[in-house]
Amino acid sequence: MAGMIILSAICIASAVLLWHMAHRRGANTFFWALMGALFGPLAIPFLLLAKGKPPPPRQSDDR
Repeated sequence: MAGMIILSAICIASAVLLWHMAHRRGANTFFWALMGALFGPLAIPFLLLAKGKPPPPRQSDDR
């Protein structure tokens, strides 16, 4: 019983961490939070290896 509680806590913590990391990288937050909930900390390296969205182009203020 205690093992299931610990495993659930680890998966929830991984989901929150992956959501935050995906948000900062511009990736799909729902997808990565779901991967964290399902696979726990094993999903973290995959997010780090995944490509994030490129930043939007900067607009110059030339008038």
